[in-house]
Amino acid sequence: MHDIVLTFDDNFWGPAYATMRSLCLTSTDPTALRFHVFHTGLKPDNLAIIQSIADDYGAALHLADLKQSDILGARIAAFPRIRMKRLNPIVYVRLFLSELLPAGTKRALYIDADTFVRSPIEKLFAIDMEGKVIAAVLQPDRMHCIAGRDLAARSSFSMAEPYYNAGVMLIDLERYAQVDFIAGLKDLPPGELEQFYYDQDILNYVLKGQFLELDPRWNMQNPEPAHELFDPHILHYSSDSRPWWPWARVAFKQTYRHLMTNAHYYRYQREQYWRLVRRLLRLG
Repeated sequence: MHDIVLTFDDNFWGPAYATMRSLCLTSTDPTALRFHVFHTGLKPDNLAIIQSIADDYGAALHLADLKQSDILGARIAAFPRIRMKRLNPIVYVRLFLSELLPAGTKRALYIDADTFVRSPIEKLFAIDMEGKVIAAVLQPDRMHCIAGRDLAARSSFSMAEPYYNAGVMLIDLERYAQVDFIAGLKDLPPGELEQFYYDQDILNYVLKGQFLELDPRWNMQNPEPAHELFDPHILHYSSDSRPWWPWARVAFKQTYRHLMTNAHYYRYQREQYWRLVRRLLRLG
């Protein structure tokens, strides 16, 4: 059984469906996939679309509505001085997977909902992790992620060292369970944690030296049409140029539309268009 984790809210039901469908379509045995979906409440119609993955491909599906329990909030509250204003707190599920997944789970793939898997995920699960806790791909714009505006140095990171993207991570859960993230953050200088780039900084800081660097094709970030030549295993549409926007210039855009299916794609595109219009009207 291959355990796969996604976290998203109702605004990402369409891309999440596409990610899950791509995993099933390219798997050598989709019935051996077990999805763990942590969400913050999905509308009934959208929930039914996500659930259809199990019926269509025989994959196992476990849904956890975080609004119905405090399994996330209580854990986040234990972190010192952490701020949650810049991003949906649901992304912090990544820090607690060893507690949230079934006992005995040895490995899990965490994958963002804005991805498109093009190669059998079994190939990734089969790699030798060489005793590391996480296998991931370097962040292409890591200098900016580390230093931010004007590349101002931070004492917690060095731009001479690797820094990884947390959107696609193969995790050794037995080793991950031994990591104490709270203890690992206690020695940070005052005010440093408030500058962190969400949980990605936490993972890179606490697990320094415990990442296995993957081939970039396992997390081809911000892919443009020219990147199609590299035959990426996983596309990660992590910039503002998303494949569901008509004006986007991204790799495999037409294929992505059919991956989401025409019906879901155009429905989701309309939802996002009107969401953008409402946001612009509020700003005006």
